[in-house]
Amino acid sequence: MRTFTKATIGFASAGILIAGLAGCSTPAATPAPAPAASSSSSAEAEPTPLASIPSLSGVDTAVLLDADFGAALTSLGLAAGTVGTATLEEGSLHFPITGGNVDYYDPQEDYRPYVQGSIEHEGSGFSLTAGDIVVELTNFTINPGTSELFGDVSVNGESAATQALLFNLYGGTLEPLQMDGDNAILTGTTVHISSVAAGLLNSTFSTDAVADQMLVGIATITAATK
Repeated sequence: MRTFTKATIGFASAGILIAGLAGCSTPAATPAPAPAASSSSSAEAEPTPLASIPSLSGVDTAVLLDADFGAALTSLGLAAGTVGTATLEEGSLHFPITGGNVDYYDPQEDYRPYVQGSIEHEGSGFSLTAGDIVVELTNFTINPGTSELFGDVSVNGESAATQALLFNLYGGTLEPLQMDGDNAILTGTTVHISSVAAGLLNSTFSTDAVADQMLVGIATITAATK
């Protein structure tokens, strides 16, 4: 585990879901994210996706920590660190995309959510340490249909939760998509602490400073499209 002084944390998505994070997240006027509706279709048969990535690979996503969240960590005396294959580069923490799949349906049709799949980040994560307490959040999985991020949680090496809802993703502030070769780059998705994660951290560190839906940071996503 590697510690860093300018705390940053990151989350990921890939390829086709870039459009879906904007469309399936809450509108820009809404201050906090809300889960998208569950999958449904007005037709009896499931429609054919307009595009599909059956096997995701690379590259990563970085999120620069919001100043207020960083201040909250400091007030709690928490030191943040990287775990596994996560890396700190120029003030951003990167989590490699290791697998998953994405289907993209016509957003003009009734089928919802119109981006479905799973984006996996095995073997990486970040930690929060205060005194002799170390919390690690790892093995992130994004559900682009609900704009939610799940992950494993351990406290001092003991499992506390498996694939718990840790963060919500809010696409109301997305900037236009950019391309760099075969990589799609998107910035502006905001990341918010879920009620589950807030409760766990508050309980573990004996505080009430971590608020439900607290803004964590702004994500920059770099996803391989081929």
